[in-house]
Amino acid sequence: MSVTLMWEAKAAPGRGGELLDWARDQALSPAPLRRETFTAPGERVLVITWWDAPYDDQGIPELAEPAADLIARPVHRWRFEPTES
Repeated sequence: MSVTLMWEAKAAPGRGGELLDWARDQALSPAPLRRETFTAPGERVLVITWWDAPYDDQGIPELAEPAADLIARPVHRWRFEPTES
């Protein structure tokens, strides 16, 4: 089985670069099968990780919540599982 975790945060005004650097520096242990980082307008940062684990596995490490002054709102997190094509 596999599960994909999405982590999305909106930076405080003018701090998008710092939030991106922060997200890139966050190590996950164990490491995911795959990890990608994206940015979007509005100083948003998205990190997607793929894991060889069941959907409801509570032991999968997730990125933390950044310092409150670095973000404009709480982090959003979602879990997805693959579907057949």
